[in-house]
Amino acid sequence: MAGYQNEPPAHRYPMKTVLITGATGYIGRRLTQRLLTGGRHRIRLLVRNPRKVQVSVADRVAIRTGTTFDTASLTAALEGVDTAFYLIHSMGEKDDYRRLDRESAENFRRACIAAGVRRIIYLGGLGIRDSASKHLLSRIETGEVLVAEPQRIDTIWLRAGVIIGSGSASFEIIRNLAQKLPVMVTPRWVRTRTQPVGIEDVLSYLEQAIDLDYRGTLTVDIGSAPLSFQEMLIQAARVMGLRRFLFPVPVLSPRLSSYWLILFTPVPYRLASALVEGLKSETVLQNDHAARYFPAIRPLDYRTAVQAALAEMEHNQVVSRWCDSSGLQACDITDFDDPTGAILRDVRIVPFSQGESQEAVFHSACRLGGEHGWFRYNALWRLRGLIDKLLGGYGLSRGRRQTGELRVGDAIDFWKVVDLRANKRLLLYAQMKLPGQAWLEFDVQPDQLVQTAHFIPRGLLGRLYWYSIIPLHNLVFADLARAVVRAASRE
Repeated sequence: MAGYQNEPPAHRYPMKTVLITGATGYIGRRLTQRLLTGGRHRIRLLVRNPRKVQVSVADRVAIRTGTTFDTASLTAALEGVDTAFYLIHSMGEKDDYRRLDRESAENFRRACIAAGVRRIIYLGGLGIRDSASKHLLSRIETGEVLVAEPQRIDTIWLRAGVIIGSGSASFEIIRNLAQKLPVMVTPRWVRTRTQPVGIEDVLSYLEQAIDLDYRGTLTVDIGSAPLSFQEMLIQAARVMGLRRFLFPVPVLSPRLSSYWLILFTPVPYRLASALVEGLKSETVLQNDHAARYFPAIRPLDYRTAVQAALAEMEHNQVVSRWCDSSGLQACDITDFDDPTGAILRDVRIVPFSQGESQEAVFHSACRLGGEHGWFRYNALWRLRGLIDKLLGGYGLSRGRRQTGELRVGDAIDFWKVVDLRANKRLLLYAQMKLPGQAWLEFDVQPDQLVQTAHFIPRGLLGRLYWYSIIPLHNLVFADLARAVVRAASRE
């Protein structure tokens, strides 16, 4: 069957088959690992691009290729499933994202009922309709669609506020602000209360929801003690051994606040704007169902959750990041992993001797970006990153998930890994703001490195852009290829 890979053999005792949608996203990757570690369920993933599934996971799960908008693939993915996780969210790349979110949820609920799925588990956001931002409102509407037929399918709707974990968007904003700014002039919304929750607690609720003895629809609000964003910043700084001072003022609009965030944190403007809008309204628990139905889970306090997130980063154990996948087009790679249509190219060929093995050169290329930087012309790379940030792009501050490991779908500053072939090829797709599409390819041959910048210009502006930066290419790209080979000799 198309899109079907590696269905694990049936256990000698009955095991439930669990489907995870959004499996290559921030929550989905971690939930997959958690359930595999437990070993009590057969895991099936519904993904748009199976190449984004971690190699360490791919041979232990069943992979189905498709989307919630493709009825045939959705029906095939749900065959024989007992419990289905709905972990799909859009941050509004398109103007009609709310309609698309509702349509996706409607397709999913109907397909689950038709397939005889026992339970849907959905992770949404805290908030109430009257004061919710557009993006929080979309998540509320998604939940309402999923629970619309309680007499035909059980649904557990978990609602979380700020999720604290290594790689989460909220935590990366908090960490970056606390580390970089000893004094902050902040807008009024920093005093708005929410109830943060640690990522490990979120995963515990999701896992235990599979076997919860409950029929019908249950909404469960999860979180630790209420805190304002200001209190979260100050407490996170203290955990890091820092002292910070915040001075709220009434003059910073949401738009100005979003620009302020993108200058000092890894998130782009659209995501920053969505998060700011969400923080303007109080998001606190509306029920005590977490304590009543999940008494074994005692949520970590905020400071402990921050410590755990920092420890993961320090030990290079970040499983997933906010930029792994989402409804944003730029987070997917399906349509961006082949630069053969490029009409403009910059090719650099650097021979290497037996002192620099093919494996070492490939490894050297895979260490680019993040804290390791881009070798000699880092200042020019940083300038390009700043310009990109100001234009609403990712910039260089997004960094990378881990220093030494790469996988397809990982972010490297304002690039995305769209092809990775061990000791042979690394292909990066540009997510910076450009009048066209661009790739940077490292083709490691037995005796030479072929580095190619590919570009598909968009109209006259795209061509003018390419030819105007040729002098910079002659500096940066020529040096980059040589530096990758030189670094390999020191491996």
